[in-house]
Amino acid sequence: MTPNIIVMLTHHDVTVADARDRFRACADLPVQYWGFKDVGLERREMEQLVADFREAGKTPVLEVVRFDEKDLAEAAALAVDCGIEYFTGGRFSPAVSETAQAAGMRYFPFCGRVEGSPIALTGAPAEVVEDARRIRELGADGVDLVAFRYAGADQIGLAKQIVQELGGENVILAGSVNSVERIAQMHEIGPSGYTMGGALFEGAFRPGGSFRDNLEHLIKIDAGISGGNR
Repeated sequence: MTPNIIVMLTHHDVTVADARDRFRACADLPVQYWGFKDVGLERREMEQLVADFREAGKTPVLEVVRFDEKDLAEAAALAVDCGIEYFTGGRFSPAVSETAQAAGMRYFPFCGRVEGSPIALTGAPAEVVEDARRIRELGADGVDLVAFRYAGADQIGLAKQIVQELGGENVILAGSVNSVERIAQMHEIGPSGYTMGGALFEGAFRPGGSFRDNLEHLIKIDAGISGGNR
């Protein structure tokens, strides 16, 4: 399947202070999914950012890099209040799963042993795949896989295994997609989407260019790889 770009208005796992301005400067671009993290902005600012997304007809995504059950529950409640459509990240939580189902919010927690900030994924490939399978069986819509943060040797092989096991529509790839080669690998692996944040702020595609310059170039690269089939 052709993966969607999920633009994250975050850098170093924190939502940037001028997220609303960044979004407004790019809202006309053909990217449907826009996200942020639950750190970096005040609650009211997060609500306003999601309102901006919705006014522009975009799909709002929240990714959390928290692992404590209480923190996850608070983040899920925030997501519901803001009108988030995709709640991603964190460890699988039955309580969050119930909250997401009740709110009609799609739930994609991290799979495997994930910890730290920036996050790292460890464990044998079979363990990560089994955890992804377990998460789906417990009721999550899919998993958030930090493939390029995996400590093992075969990051691409692991991602392909999980996509094959769960189906690409049930997998989001997150973290360190920061080159043309890795964008091409996203299309080779075939998840439903992949996140992009830091690379746009750091000028990975247009060195010295603005956030918008880099996003415009990313869109062209992605379309060229997909052959325009989006």
